[in-house]
Amino acid sequence: MAMVGEMWSHLGSTMGTLMLVYTVFKQFFPPRLQVYFEKYFNRIVRFAYPYVEITFDEFTGERMKRSEGYSRIKSYLSDKSTASAKRLKADVVKDSQSAVLSMDYNEEITDEFQGVKVWWSANRTLPTTQRISWYPNDDEKKYYRLTVHKRHRELITQSYISHVMMEGKEIATRKRQRKLYSNNPSQNWYGYRRSKWSNVLFEHPATFDTLAMDAKLKEEIKNDLIKFSKGKDYYARIGKAWKRGYLLYGPPGTGKSSMIAAMANLLDYDVYDLELTAVKENTELRRLLLDTSSKSIIVIEDIDCSIDLTGQREKKTEKDGNEDEPSDPVTKRVKEEEKKESKVTLSGLLNCIDGLWSSCGGERIIVFTTNYVEKLDPALIRRGRMDKHIELSYCCFDAFKVFAKNYLEVDSHSLFGEIESLLGETNMTPADVAENLMPKSDYDDVETCLKRLVEALKDAKEEAKKKAEDEARLKAEKEEEKQKQKSVKDLKEQSGKDDKEVKENGVALEAEVKENGVAH
Repeated sequence: MAMVGEMWSHLGSTMGTLMLVYTVFKQFFPPRLQVYFEKYFNRIVRFAYPYVEITFDEFTGERMKRSEGYSRIKSYLSDKSTASAKRLKADVVKDSQSAVLSMDYNEEITDEFQGVKVWWSANRTLPTTQRISWYPNDDEKKYYRLTVHKRHRELITQSYISHVMMEGKEIATRKRQRKLYSNNPSQNWYGYRRSKWSNVLFEHPATFDTLAMDAKLKEEIKNDLIKFSKGKDYYARIGKAWKRGYLLYGPPGTGKSSMIAAMANLLDYDVYDLELTAVKENTELRRLLLDTSSKSIIVIEDIDCSIDLTGQREKKTEKDGNEDEPSDPVTKRVKEEEKKESKVTLSGLLNCIDGLWSSCGGERIIVFTTNYVEKLDPALIRRGRMDKHIELSYCCFDAFKVFAKNYLEVDSHSLFGEIESLLGETNMTPADVAENLMPKSDYDDVETCLKRLVEALKDAKEEAKKKAEDEARLKAEKEEEKQKQKSVKDLKEQSGKDDKEVKENGVALEAEVKENGVAH
C-alpha cells in the first residue's frame, strides 16, 4: 500500500515539473523558437506513434458545399454506433416508430474490416479566440476521424474507405425520406443552429395518376422525366451538366404546384422551394444552390413576381414611419438587415442555373412557374435553360374524366355528354372543376355533384358571354367616342380653313378697291 502511495507521489511530482517546464517554455521562449522546437517534437512523436489518422470534414471548398463523404460516413456509422457507442444523439422523425440514433461528439467506436480493427470518432472544434459576434460559434467545424495502425495503411486507403462510402450510400438510400426545403434568410445561416435551408417531410399525395390533364401530354412528361433520371452517362458524353429545366405556365388554379409534387413523387426527388425575396445578392443565391443535394427539384414559383427581369427586384413597400423602433440591439440589427435592398440580378440568376456554377452538382431539375409567360425575359426561358415549356391551361374533358374517377369513382354517366359540350365552350380551371365535383356532405351522390358542375359551367358560360358583350359594348363606345372626337377635330380644321379664305378674300377686295380709287 505504501508502495502505491509512493508511486502516486512520484507521478504527481513529475506532472508538476512538466507543467512548470511547459509554462516557462510558453512564457519565456521566443515564439519563433517555440515553433522550431514544436516542429521537431511533433516529428519525434509521429515517428514513435504507430497509428495513421484520416480526417473527413463536414464541408469542402471553403465551406461552400457539404461533403458527400461526410454524409455517407454518418449514415454508415449510424448502425454501428447504435450497438456500441456509450453516448448517442437521438432525432425523432415524424410518423417513425423509433428515434434515429447517431454518435455524439467526442465519442469513439470500433469497426472491423477483413480482420483489421479501426477506430472512428465524431469531433468538432470551436473557435479558440474570444470575440464579439452577432453569430456565435460561426467557426465551428465538425469532422469524423478514422484511426488505424500504420501497417494497414494500404488496405484502409484502397479498400476500406471505398467500402464505407458504398455502404453509407446504400444505407442513406434505404432510409431516405423525401423532404421539402425552404431557404432561410442569410442572417440565420450562422451560429449554433446555422443552416441555409429548413426542411420538413415531403408528404404531398399528388401523382401523375391523380393529375387531371391531357393524357398524351401527361405521358410525354413522364417519359421525359424518366429518361432524364437515367441519363448520367448520356449527359457526360454530350458534355452538358446533368440538369433539366421545366417552365410551367398557365392561369392560376391549373395545377402547377400539383405537377411539381407529382414529378417529385415519380422520381423520388427532394424539393427545394427557393424564395428569391429572401435572397439579398448573387453570392447568397450561389451559396444556396451549392448547398442543394443531387436528386432534387429546385423550384422558383411565380418567377415573374419574384424578380424584376431588368435586373433588380421590386422594392418592398416601406412601413409607416411611426412604427416603434426596437430597443434591443440584436433585434434592431436584424431589422436593419431585413430592410437592406436586394441585389439579385437577372444575370446572377442565369449564371446559377446555366453558367459555370450550374455544373457544381448533378441530377437536378429546375422548375419555374408563372401565370404570365409573356412578362418573362426571353433570355430566361430560352431552350437550354428551360428545356421543356409546359402549358397548363383550362380543364378539358380528359382532365374532367380523371377528376370524376378520383373524386366520384365513376367512368361514365348520362351527364358526361353535356359536360363535355360545356367544357368545350367555357373556360374553367381544374381547381374550380375539382371543387364543384367534391361532395359537400354525406348526402351528396354522384348525380348531385355532376349537376352542381353543370350549373357552375352554365353560370361560367353566361358570365363569359355577358363579359364579352360588355367588352364589345365598351369597345363600340370607345370607337364612337373616337369618331366624335375626329368629327369635331375635322369641323374645327374646316372652320379654320374657311376663316382663312374669308380673310384672304377680304384683303384682296380691299386692295382692289384701293387700286380702283387711285386710278380714278
